[in-house]
Amino acid sequence: MEKLAVVILNFNGVKHLKNYLPQVLKNSNPYDVIVADNCSSDESLAFIKTIDGVKVIENQENTGFAGGYNDALKQIEGQYEFYLLLNSDVQVEPNYLTPLLNVMEDQNIAACQPKILSLIKHTSFEHAGACGGFIDKNYYPFCRGRIFDYVEDDIGQYDSEAYVTWTSGAAMLIRSEYFHDAGGFDNSFFAHMEEIDLCIRLGHKGYKFKVIPTSKVYHLGGGTLPYLSAQKVYLNFRNNLFLITKNHKGWLFPMLFKRMILDGIAAYKFLFEGKISFFWKVFLAHMALYSNFGSLYKKRKALLKDASPIVKYRGNILINYYLEKRKTFSTIDKRKLNS
Repeated sequence: MEKLAVVILNFNGVKHLKNYLPQVLKNSNPYDVIVADNCSSDESLAFIKTIDGVKVIENQENTGFAGGYNDALKQIEGQYEFYLLLNSDVQVEPNYLTPLLNVMEDQNIAACQPKILSLIKHTSFEHAGACGGFIDKNYYPFCRGRIFDYVEDDIGQYDSEAYVTWTSGAAMLIRSEYFHDAGGFDNSFFAHMEEIDLCIRLGHKGYKFKVIPTSKVYHLGGGTLPYLSAQKVYLNFRNNLFLITKNHKGWLFPMLFKRMILDGIAAYKFLFEGKISFFWKVFLAHMALYSNFGSLYKKRKALLKDASPIVKYRGNILINYYLEKRKTFSTIDKRKLNS
C-alpha cells in the first residue's frame, strides 16, 4: 500500500488546474497526485493529460462534491493509507504535507487540515475552513479565524495545534480506512457541509480531528459556487438541517423546531434586504428536509447507536456574534469548548 494520494476533484475547472496543478504536483512529490474529473464539459481532461505525472480518474456523471469524491475514491480503495482531498483552486507551499503526516502517526486522529489562508490576501484567513472548524450547540459552523462572514487577519493568533470538530474539505488529510469504513461522504448533501457531516460521524465513533497551522495553503474560494449565490444559500440551509437530523444526540424535534425558527428569521432578513431569491431558497431548503426526512431519520438511528461525544462549542454563536459583538474566535468563552 502506498502512503498517500493527493486527490483533486474537478468539474469544469480547467482555469484552476492550469494555475495551480503544476505547483501541487511539484510540492507533493514524492506522493501521487490524482485528478478526479466529475464529467467536465470544458477542456479539463485534455489539459490534465498534458501534465506528466498526474493520474486521472474519469467519473461518468457529476454527482457533486460528495458523490464525486465517493465515486473516485472507491476506484483507489486499498491502494493508499491516506488521502489528501484538495480543492482545485488551492495553492500549496513546499513541504506542506510533512506536518500533516507527522500528526497522523496518532491512530486516534481521523483527519487533519492545514491553516487555510486567502489566495487573494495572504495575510487573511479563508472562509472555507480557516484554522479549523467547530459547531455550536445549535449546529452553526464556525472556525478559528472566521465566524459567519467575518474573516480575521492572520497575525499568528491561532498558530497552535488544536483539536477541532471538523476539518475543511478544501484541504483535508484523512485516513483512507476510516473514510471508507464510515461510508465516505453522504451523497444526499451533494455539496457543502458534507465534510462536517463526515467528521461528526467519525467523531461519534471516538476519532479526533486536528488543525496543524505549521502547514499552510492558500485557497481562492468560490471555485464551484460563488459565496453569495442563491444555490449556495439553499445548500447551506438544507444541509445544516440534514446534519442535525442525522447527528444530533438528544431530543431531535425541539432542536429542529428551534433551528427552523431561526432559519425563518434569517429568511425574512433576506427578504427585507431585497434578496428575494435567498428568501425562496430557505423555504425550499425546509421543503427538502420534509421530503428527505424518512431516509435521514433511518440513517440517524444507525449512526447514533453507542455514539461518543464530539468536540463542540456549548455556547450560542449567534448571541456571541450579533448581540455581544464577539466576532472573533479569540473572544468567545473557551470554557464552553469541550468534548
